[in-house]
Amino acid sequence: MGIRDINRLLKTNRLIFDMRRDVTLLRRFQSDMEAVMEEYGLTEEEKEALRARDLTRLSEMGVHPYMVPQTSRLFYGSAHNSNDSEAAQKYKAAIVDEAAK
Repeated sequence: MGIRDINRLLKTNRLIFDMRRDVTLLRRFQSDMEAVMEEYGLTEEEKEALRARDLTRLSEMGVHPYMVPQTSRLFYGSAHNSNDSEAAQKYKAAIVDEAAK
């Protein structure tokens, strides 16, 4: 998935963008994901992908390519922001390794 595959109407893009900038929203999402997804008007498909932490599906749906690794960091943390971090490994497995198939 590339830049031309972005779904600009996908509300998940706005949610991810906002969570990156608003720690209060991020904490709310972590404690009550369902309420925040409802507030943002996400479709059931978007909700299912977020619940499953399915980076591949999010990418296929049209999440901005920059936001996919950001989402991995939101899900898995960025305390050890390196190529060996859990967030980086989840992103690699979902996007990089999947594209190589």
